[in-house]
Amino acid sequence: MKKIIYLLVATLFITSCSDSFLEETPIGELSPDQIMTLENIEGTIISAYSVLNGQIDDASNAYNSPASNWSFGDVLSDDAYKGGGGTGDQNQIHLMEIFATTSTIMDVECKWLALYEGIRRANLSIRLLNESEDFDANLKEQRIAEMRFLRGHFHFEAKKIYGNICYVDESVDTKEEFYQVSNSDLTDAEQWAKIEDDFKAAATVLPTEQTDLGRPTKMAAKAYLTKCYIFEQKWGDAITTADEVINSKKYSLMPNFRDVFLAENDNGPEIIFSVQHTIQDGSPDNYNGSIGDRLMSPGGPYAGYGFLRPSQNLVNSFKTNANGLPVHDNSLLADDDNMDPRIDHTIGRPGIPFLDIQIYDWTPREVSVYGSFITKKRLLSTNSPYYLSVWPYITALNYYVIRYADVLLWRAEAAIESNDLETGRKYINEVRTRAHDGSYVKTMDGTADAANYVINTYEMAFSSKAEAVDALRTERRMEFAQEGHRFFDLVRWGVAADVMNTYFTGEKQLRSHLVNAVFIKGKHEYQPIPQKQMDLSQGEMVQNPKY
Repeated sequence: MKKIIYLLVATLFITSCSDSFLEETPIGELSPDQIMTLENIEGTIISAYSVLNGQIDDASNAYNSPASNWSFGDVLSDDAYKGGGGTGDQNQIHLMEIFATTSTIMDVECKWLALYEGIRRANLSIRLLNESEDFDANLKEQRIAEMRFLRGHFHFEAKKIYGNICYVDESVDTKEEFYQVSNSDLTDAEQWAKIEDDFKAAATVLPTEQTDLGRPTKMAAKAYLTKCYIFEQKWGDAITTADEVINSKKYSLMPNFRDVFLAENDNGPEIIFSVQHTIQDGSPDNYNGSIGDRLMSPGGPYAGYGFLRPSQNLVNSFKTNANGLPVHDNSLLADDDNMDPRIDHTIGRPGIPFLDIQIYDWTPREVSVYGSFITKKRLLSTNSPYYLSVWPYITALNYYVIRYADVLLWRAEAAIESNDLETGRKYINEVRTRAHDGSYVKTMDGTADAANYVINTYEMAFSSKAEAVDALRTERRMEFAQEGHRFFDLVRWGVAADVMNTYFTGEKQLRSHLVNAVFIKGKHEYQPIPQKQMDLSQGEMVQNPKY
């Protein structure tokens, strides 16, 4: 079993998005002297880490606030359908998929709640650490840096999902103050600056190595700062911090793409920061596992839920030409077409081996609605010791917030946007080389490739910036498909409306559940501020445009 530092523990408060919103119910009274013990301060720190997987209540409904953002980042994009038992199963996610979202949808509320509960716990830990006279001074500084990293992470997640957010620091210490922090007192740039400051402060203090898995390091903070700069289009700053991470030589791409997504490797050399998951560790109902992803497992070859279904558009995008480069015609992928080998590490396709279990030749749930493809990257074999074969049917596979491949492609993007097309090509090719040189999915007897896998690097210099941008964006889609990033990339690139409405036009011919889908530019880039939060703020919160 993996050794990690945070378990889901009994904390000062339990919150539930199914029953209330930011309601705090005491489950135990601690005196000031009791809460200031070293053990209890460490307990509050652990409780802040425990929220990372989105599970904050006793209802196992972290799938409404998943750390992996499969619903917010994949289903809202051109990469995936909701899946499950038709449009009525988790209907609120179906409404999100067709952009009929409202401010009262459960997932919109639960995700906000989970993120701000993480912020609240990080801030509580910072306050207690600052007030403690007994905590080791050097360790105190490091723990505060860890909490600022987590606070930066939670605010970043809120920022990319909701756009105009309230930034809450440790000076806010009552429930009433917490509810009424405004999302309009800081400009967009000032909100970003606050998030940057947390990662900068963390990078200054955090060590280069951590004994406990799951605690962030100096380079993890630098990598997250790079992510902030990429979202803000601060290309020069992104180049500086990305180079620091790359030149640190602490990270590398694993030789085989598939191996990245095996639980036994999920704290390997490619992983910069991840949400740690474990099973059978004594936590209630295995809530330390991948509880936010439980609707996609036991999907696939298992009799079960079957959510997060790859779109036909995504499948088509893996097609390559004779030179092993992407084809962008969105024509249906045929069995004998050339294709990027990452397709069969990412997507379950009929006739192709599914991990080490069997040929995928069964009929998935609601095939008439969602097609015959299933997600694969986030699932484990039923033979894996990291798969839980009883309820809640989850895994110990970590969720990777930042992989080294992220940093390489961010570096490429920043170079291209700075008109350094050759450096961009270099880093894109580094990622493609791994896909080319790594292992391919084989037939069940292992004697041949399971499909016509043809992939190569970009051997010729890009002829224009537009060509380089297209190569970069395509590479991010191929490399990170089904990892919860696609929609946020489309938004930050400013192409979400065009891409999604073009996608709907084509996909509606195949998938009738999308017939009413439409993306409104200037509205659907962000989720609405939850109505309950609007009400609790007593007028301090401003709703996002057009909601």
